[in-house]
Amino acid sequence: MPPFQISNPQLWYSNPHHENHLSKTFGEQYCTLESSTVTGSYYIYNSPSTVNFSPPGSPSSRLDSHSCPSDQHYSPDGMSGSSVTDDRSDLKDKLKELETVMLGPDSDIIDSYDSASRSKTCVASSEMRSWETESEIGSWGQVIEMITRKDLKRLLIVCAKAVSDNDILLADWLMDELRQMVSVSGEPIQRLGAYMLEGLVARLASSGSSIYKALQCKEPASADLLTYMHILYDVCPYIKFGYMSANGAIAEATKNENSVHIIDFQIGQGNQWVTLIQAFAARPGGPPHIRITGIEDSISSHARRGGLNIVGRRLSRLAVSFKVPFEFHSASMAGCELEPGNLGIRAGEALVVNFAFMLHHLPDESVTTENYRDRLLRLVKRLSPKVVTVIEQECNTNTAAFFPRFHETLDYYAAMFESIDVTLRRDDKDRINVEQHCLARDIVNLIACEGAERVERHELHGKWKSRFTMAGFTPYPLSSLVNSTIGVLLKNYCDKYRLEERDGALYLGWMTRDLVASSAWQCS
Repeated sequence: MPPFQISNPQLWYSNPHHENHLSKTFGEQYCTLESSTVTGSYYIYNSPSTVNFSPPGSPSSRLDSHSCPSDQHYSPDGMSGSSVTDDRSDLKDKLKELETVMLGPDSDIIDSYDSASRSKTCVASSEMRSWETESEIGSWGQVIEMITRKDLKRLLIVCAKAVSDNDILLADWLMDELRQMVSVSGEPIQRLGAYMLEGLVARLASSGSSIYKALQCKEPASADLLTYMHILYDVCPYIKFGYMSANGAIAEATKNENSVHIIDFQIGQGNQWVTLIQAFAARPGGPPHIRITGIEDSISSHARRGGLNIVGRRLSRLAVSFKVPFEFHSASMAGCELEPGNLGIRAGEALVVNFAFMLHHLPDESVTTENYRDRLLRLVKRLSPKVVTVIEQECNTNTAAFFPRFHETLDYYAAMFESIDVTLRRDDKDRINVEQHCLARDIVNLIACEGAERVERHELHGKWKSRFTMAGFTPYPLSSLVNSTIGVLLKNYCDKYRLEERDGALYLGWMTRDLVASSAWQCS
C-alpha cells in the first residue's frame, strides 16, 4: 500500500511482517481518512494478533478512553494476551469454516437473510462437508488464489467474516494482505476497500467510537466543507436529483400560498433551496414570502464553526438578487431534542417539512425505548404541514447484524464510488477530499460502531412508507412534469444512471443498484 499522510494518529498502521520494509519507512504515516500533512511522527507496531491504534497521549486516545481496546488484546511485551494460537493447522480449520462465503461466483452478494438465503447456506455447507476428505491445502488454495489475483472484494468479505467470528489471528493476517491492495487513489474498489478496511480494523480494536468521534471533531473548516459538498453535488446527480424531486412537490403544494415556512431538518449546505428560490421568483403573480428554519445538530454546527450562518447569508443574498422576500433562522439541536416551541410556527403560513438524508440518523425502537424516529414523525404530524418531503439512501443497514450489514455497505458504496470514478480523475485531489470528508466517516461508522454509537441506520423506502403511514400520513403525488425534467437532466450524466418511479417514490440508481429514493407525504 502506498504511503499516505494523516492527521489522526489512530488511523496509522504498519506492516509487521516485512521488517526490512519497516526499517526503511520508519516515521512514514499510512492513512485513508485524511489527506492533510501530519505534524509529528508516530510509529505503531502491530503483532500478528494485536491491533493497537492510539499512541500514548494522542488526541484520539484522550478523546474517549473507555472506547480503547481492552487489556485482553494487549500486553506490554507487544504480544497478544488472548488465547489465540499461531497453530497453522488451527488456522486451516478456520479457513475451512469460511468456505461457505467463498463458494460460487455470487457468494459476495447477500441481499437478505431470509429463508431462501438460509437454504442456500445449508446447500453450501453440505458441499463444504463433502470436501472434508480432500487435502486441507484446498482451503488455503482458495484464499491464496484470491490474494494472487488481488480479488479485493471477496477478500474483504472473508475478512469481515473473520471479524464477525472474532477470529483475531485470521482477521489480522487478512488485513495485512488487504493493506497492500487498497489505495485512496486507485480503482473504485481499491478506494472503497481502504475505508472498509479502516472500519474493520477499528471494529476489531473496539475503537470505532473513538475514531468516529475524532473524525467529527476534525471536520474541515466551513469553507472547505462547502467546497467538498458542492463538488459532490455537481459531479453526482444523487443529491441534486433528490432536491429537485422534493422541490417539485413543495412548489406544487404551495403554488397558491402567499407565505411559506420551510423547516429543513439537517439543512447541510443549503443547496436545495437555491433552485426553489429561483422557481418562486418566476411564479406568476409574484413570489411568496419565504421563511426557512435550518436545523443542524450542535456537534456538526460546532465543528463547522458557524456553518449555519454561512448558509443563511448565502441564501439571503440569493433571495435579494431575485427579489424574493426571505427570512432565515437557525436552530442548533438534534432532531431527537426538538419540540414544537423550537420551530417558531406562525399563523397564516403554509408549513413545509423537509427531511433530506436526515431521518436515518435518528435512533428507533431497535436502539432505544424512546424511538425518536417515530416520535419525530408524530410531532410533525401534529403541526399539520402542507407537505413533508423525504430523501433517503436506499440502503438496508438499520437493524442488520454486522456481517450482512457489511455486505450491504460494500454493495451500496461500490456503486457510489464507481459513479464518482467516471467524473473525477483518480489522481484528482478534490476527488480524494470528497470521498474522505463526505463518505468515509459514514462507512467507518457503519462497520465499526454498534448500538447508540452507530448513527448511520438506513432503511429502505418500504420501511419508511410503513412509518409514515402509522404516523398518519398518506403519499403526496409526485409531479410528472418534475420527474420528466429530472429524466432529461440525467442524460447529461453517464448513461449508467437510471431513474424509475414505483411504489409512490422516485428512485435514482447506478446500473442495477437503487441508491436514493425521494417521496412526499401529506396529512391523512
